Amino acid sequence: MEYVGNYLLVIVEMGGVLSPLLFIILHLIRPMLFLPVVFICISGGILFGPIAGSVYSIIGITMASLLFYIMAGWMPKSIDKLIILKQRLLGKHTEMTTAQITLLRLVPFIHFHLLSLCLIETNQTFKGYIKSSFISNIPLAIVYTSIGGWISQLSPVYIAAFIIALLPSLYLLRRKEIIIKWQEFFASPTSGTEHRHHGLSKPLTPSKTTSS
Repeated sequence: MEYVGNYLLVIVEMGGVLSPLLFIILHLIRPMLFLPVVFICISGGILFGPIAGSVYSIIGITMASLLFYIMAGWMPKSIDKLIILKQRLLGKHTEMTTAQITLLRLVPFIHFHLLSLCLIETNQTFKGYIKSSFISNIPLAIVYTSIGGWISQLSPVYIAAFIIALLPSLYLLRRKEIIIKWQEFFASPTSGTEHRHHGLSKPLTPSKTTSS
């Protein structure tokens, strides 16, 4: 998948005036490619610089959070499994604030949409969820895009050396996310109804999503 990600980034770089749009779309399809958010944000800093890259990443990540909210209404069984994963990793009665989730967004090993689920549980309205998602995504985008912007200022030799040194970390991040996805997310629950009392306070439906 690393090769696919690099190939897509080359396409984005060669997209001309459409590059920002292609980069935002890359944020949306990132989960299907098992690419870490960190990798995309750093790449945005290299391609567009720290300021523009941060703006594009904030837009892309927030749109990905919006897409997750909508898909939650259409795929309740998948959300139920994600709730079980949350209970296993964070505890059954854990309810975090937006500030706590913002800090956890900066930790590469934390599943991105697991924290999005926490925001859904914390916010009772669609407007509140989007606001909290936007706030929690800003530091994530700025920090890692700035790293990418710093990398872009280096000489080609140093950039190549940094990327080579970074590849094992990106592989481990992707591997960690896949391990969580396959061993936990798709694991059979120990109790079929246990999460009903500790998951979402109100089940999401497509009609609620569109009317909010």
